Amino acid sequence: MIRSELIQKIADDNPHLYQRDVERIVNTIFDEITTAMSGGNRVELRGFGAFSVKKRDARVGRNPRTGETVHVEEKHVPFFKTGKLLRDRLNGNS
Repeated sequence: MIRSELIQKIADDNPHLYQRDVERIVNTIFDEITTAMSGGNRVELRGFGAFSVKKRDARVGRNPRTGETVHVEEKHVPFFKTGKLLRDRLNGNS
């Protein structure tokens, strides 16, 4: 499901809300999660999961095509850990 499909689904399930308002709500939620993670904070949605940022140290990598060694800079990557409720539901333990 992509963002526009999520917005449409929520708008369809809540006919009392205008689609533009649903779009603003969804965008605000994503913006807040992004802002929190950019600040190095963890975002937990109970039952769904937790978003966090993991640090990957600098390392020496290898170009797979040429075999040449290359320096890979330190970087921060997003990480998602599923919550127990979501994991159980995916495994049919509702």
